[in-house]
Amino acid sequence: MIDDFLAGDLTEVEAAVRAAAAAEIMPRYRQLAAHEIVEKSGPHDLVTTADRLAEEHLTASLTRLLPGSVVVGEESVHADPKVYDALGGEAPVWIVDPVDGTRQFVRGEPGFCTLVALAHHGELLASWTYAAALDEIAVAVRGRGATLNGVRIHSGSPAPGAVLKVAMSHPDYTSDAQKRALLGLRTEGIDARPCGSAGLEYLAVARGHQDAVAFNWEYAWDHAAGLLLVTEAGGAQATLSGAPFRVTGGNALPFTAARDEATAERILEALRAGG
Repeated sequence: MIDDFLAGDLTEVEAAVRAAAAAEIMPRYRQLAAHEIVEKSGPHDLVTTADRLAEEHLTASLTRLLPGSVVVGEESVHADPKVYDALGGEAPVWIVDPVDGTRQFVRGEPGFCTLVALAHHGELLASWTYAAALDEIAVAVRGRGATLNGVRIHSGSPAPGAVLKVAMSHPDYTSDAQKRALLGLRTEGIDARPCGSAGLEYLAVARGHQDAVAFNWEYAWDHAAGLLLVTEAGGAQATLSGAPFRVTGGNALPFTAARDEATAERILEALRAGG
């Protein structure tokens, strides 16, 4: 079933992602009312009406495209944490973050995107990263490479001796222990800054505009699409133990995704020194 789907017309998935954004996200861009913004776990963890409705829209359209599939979405898991268990189940799973970069969306900034990935038995098979306000869509299919607006992209490698540009977990989302682990990135030869939308940070790595990311949380909806995108663009990814990141969880954190294997290893070395 899944092989036949991947061999078919995947532009229907892109159309579904675009349709959800057009119907539920962009009409609310810079138009959100106060009652449409709600705190979840705290002031830095926001959800909007656009998040909830876009996820509902995608849940209906994606499962219709692939009968028998299920959706693990940020908002559905917030409502029922057991939904996350589907990542280890038998059904194909759509991993959805309807608005990645909700804080930017709430502030009326364009740095947000919709993330969709397709996985089966924990293996990432395809992904879509759609920055509606920027009119950019990146698509990756396992073994087939990555594109941005239909044009192939390659992560390339940093110039020899260049200072590495790295986006890392935002301090607002880290504990004291996690901050200490990330301090290893504050070293000569690395220019680390707090991340914005994780999906757009991954896209920057995949297109060679940024050298790496380093994160210390593992929610699949934040990382699945971007990890496949970076890998298919020629990049590399690994957790602190050196093992690949698993979307089903239980990873040794922090982890990195980078433009090439040498850069990924350099980031891991810095993280180990910080820990």
